[in-house]
Amino acid sequence: MERLEFDLLFRWFVGLGIDDAVWDASSFAKNRDKVLGESIAQAFLSALLGDPKVKRLFSHEHFTVDGTLLKAWASTKSFRRKDGKDDPPGEGRNGERSFRGEKRSNETHASTTDPDARLYRKGNGQESRLCYIGHVLMENRNGLAVLGDVTRASGTAEREAALSLIERCRPGPRRITLGGDKAYDVAEFVGALRRRNVTPHIAIDGHLSSTGKPRSTAIDARTTRHPGYAVSQVIRKRVEEIFGWGKSIAGLAQLKLRGLAKVKARFALSLAAYDLLRIPKLLAAAP
Repeated sequence: MERLEFDLLFRWFVGLGIDDAVWDASSFAKNRDKVLGESIAQAFLSALLGDPKVKRLFSHEHFTVDGTLLKAWASTKSFRRKDGKDDPPGEGRNGERSFRGEKRSNETHASTTDPDARLYRKGNGQESRLCYIGHVLMENRNGLAVLGDVTRASGTAEREAALSLIERCRPGPRRITLGGDKAYDVAEFVGALRRRNVTPHIAIDGHLSSTGKPRSTAIDARTTRHPGYAVSQVIRKRVEEIFGWGKSIAGLAQLKLRGLAKVKARFALSLAAYDLLRIPKLLAAAP
């Protein structure tokens, strides 16, 4: 809103003349909440990818899925017991309180500022934080984001979201491939893909257990013997480019919105922006 006062490019983009008065920030926020919903953001991404010129740029048979943590706009101090027994002592809503030695979980605690956020960590030795998980389905030809979603953080959220994204994007009953990292190497998930006529190009989780034995994998020679599996393992890492751009440029490193619905819309728009930046260059290079 401050940039609209002096930036001519911003004024041109929203249709304001040089001498036109800028509307009040509260009016902008109210209109944004009315118009900028998840359905509109997803429809914009679908319309972009549905253009005949753009459809020639991406694969309809080979995909990659991955998830990343999105830091919620809520502090760990706001993560309190649902029954209110751990309200901070003293005056004011921001009183001092020590959490040392206290067990906290999503079943008994919730954030008072963003109830949809969940306390979660993606791996051992990492910090637990209030967050969401953003999911992306990428096509493997040019690395464009085809679909996206945001869910509450949990240990099964990435696999559940992957199945949902596949169901929403697949063009028909024909076989497709899906690449993924070691977090998706779970027998139940791989079996669910095969029942859906999806070839699981999932990285093998071969880490050693505490007894020194390799972890059993759900990916066998039925998949790894094909040359396409090795190709998917190389290409699937390009999904990190989408997450990297989203967090460094599109502001997803620290969310500025609260509530799952608003975060979903924000995430979908960031994927559309990423594709919009890349599509003109791809079209220019296309034969």
